[in-house]
Amino acid sequence: MHDHNHECSCKDHGQTNPLVPTMVKVQKIVDETSDVKTFYVVGENGIPFKVMPGQLAMVSHVAIGEGMFSVSWQDDDHLQFAIKRVGLLTDALHEIEVGQTLGVRGPYGNGFPVEECKGKDMLFIGGGIGLAPLRSFIKYCFKHREDYGKIQIIYGARSYDDLCFKRELFEEWPQVPNCEVYTTIDNAEDQWAGNVGFCPAYLEEINPSPQGRIAVTCGPPIMIKFVLQALEKMGYTDEQVITTLEMRMKCGIGKCGRCNIGSEYICLDGPVFNLAQLKKLPPEW
Repeated sequence: MHDHNHECSCKDHGQTNPLVPTMVKVQKIVDETSDVKTFYVVGENGIPFKVMPGQLAMVSHVAIGEGMFSVSWQDDDHLQFAIKRVGLLTDALHEIEVGQTLGVRGPYGNGFPVEECKGKDMLFIGGGIGLAPLRSFIKYCFKHREDYGKIQIIYGARSYDDLCFKRELFEEWPQVPNCEVYTTIDNAEDQWAGNVGFCPAYLEEINPSPQGRIAVTCGPPIMIKFVLQALEKMGYTDEQVITTLEMRMKCGIGKCGRCNIGSEYICLDGPVFNLAQLKKLPPEW
């Protein structure tokens, strides 16, 4: 299940010890929602390693510990991590200020199958902070626009405040050629004039045809469950549906055994799987 086409893997990213982090400086911080911030980080010589869309890295706060996060974008001179405040480590990361240093090591995981998706229409379905890993693939498709067909993005969150990357969602992405952006929130709000309802139902309402299209989904497990059911009902085959299993990773290099499902290690063989691959795993995911 390994994808050997990626430019880099955790075995060849130049560090002799994959467990030793590179120190990076926080260049910029963007408040995405009341509990999500995007951190722009840069190493002494630019980006500490190259990342493919969907790959992950360990981010460490020296005083607290480290955690695995998807890289929400890699630019020529910096990496971006969108991090939701959910506990001790992420609380501490949210206290970080511009100019402070963090540790990063990676990249880990297989990333999205960007090559196999070329020439296809792309459907991205995200929920909450699940837009962060999808964003890396979405922006990759935009950067290589001629390689991909029509792009549709369906994104939902609990409330307007919980919608990440608002400027991109509402201003930038709708301007991209042959791209449609659909947003929804769970419950009506006075300031919200858009769609109200859960993402899987909105997906069925929009009803994008499976013909020549790949669907990529990431979000809370319950959302993914119903999105997968909706896609199946709409005629998508298991090979046309890609999702991520990021919740189970600990060490990142297949040593700790925390993330294995059957014979697969999510950190090495994943976190990205198509539905056909997932159905071969024991029913733990």
